[in-house]
Amino acid sequence: MTGFDYRSMTRPELEAALADLGQPRYRAGQFFSWLQKGVTSFDEMTNLPASLRQTLAEKGYLANAAVEARFVSQIDGTVKYLFRLNDGNLIEGVLMSYHHGYSLCVSTQVGCRMGCSFCASTVDGLTRSLTASEILAQIMTASRTEGVRVSHIVLMGMGEPFDNYGAVVRFLELVGAPEGLNIGARHISLSTCGRVDGIRRFMELGSQVTLSISLHAPNDEIRSRLMPINKKYGVDELLDACRDYIAATGRRISFEYAMIRGVNDTDACAEELAAKLKGMLCHVNLIPANEIRENDYRRSDAARLKQFQALLEKRGLTVTVRRTLGADVSASCGQLRQHRQ
Repeated sequence: MTGFDYRSMTRPELEAALADLGQPRYRAGQFFSWLQKGVTSFDEMTNLPASLRQTLAEKGYLANAAVEARFVSQIDGTVKYLFRLNDGNLIEGVLMSYHHGYSLCVSTQVGCRMGCSFCASTVDGLTRSLTASEILAQIMTASRTEGVRVSHIVLMGMGEPFDNYGAVVRFLELVGAPEGLNIGARHISLSTCGRVDGIRRFMELGSQVTLSISLHAPNDEIRSRLMPINKKYGVDELLDACRDYIAATGRRISFEYAMIRGVNDTDACAEELAAKLKGMLCHVNLIPANEIRENDYRRSDAARLKQFQALLEKRGLTVTVRRTLGADVSASCGQLRQHRQ
């Protein structure tokens, strides 16, 4: 796609672009309003003159995330989407219903190059990163499709957000704009596999986004087997960056910990993890590992999960076990795309 990426532009940027076309300021307001409604073609913008719509189409494009496939869980109502981008690439999103409203898990890349051994998103590596508009389009498509307002966002879908830093930061600016979707930073979670450089860079922004760290192991020996990024940024270096992030932002960090049977779920692992996180403003989210066909990892059973949680809580940590949502619709990141390719 060439020309202006309209959905990645702020309202002032659109006003400037339309002023260059000799259009009055109110036309930019009308155009911006249509973009926030998630329209997928210029023809839908019925209060704009046909000549302007044609000019806009010639000068730029609308980044869309069309629903290629949609599955609704018969267990809990979770909706899993396979989105097709303008260039034909496929990404995934998951809409979850909570007491506080609707939360959408969005992708930031087509695939992923981080190589985590338990994750389906990284099986075929990275195809490309998404633009800010393509991340935004996932929210708009889900909202229009279901007729609901998405109030919470988790950047935990396909891809590593800090591997697409510029587009992700622009997305956060756009999605939080009062005149746009107006989803506040405190209603957004960003998950990283441990890109310490990204954490420190993001820390300088002073954002109130909740930072989630995919930790999954208490030491370098286990974590390096699971996550290649740990060979560059070890556990201690990662946790030092997390402490600095907390000090700079005042925000609690969430540590994601996928419980894999016989790998990272022993009592010894729990004790070591508790020692590493002692005194930190944090929360530990235990996740029953998602079983995928590309490896032989199996999730810890309920009794092991309960014991692991109890040991962490005994050491003073705040711990929850993530609800398993959408298990019957391949809701885990990357699973559906792999099955459809």
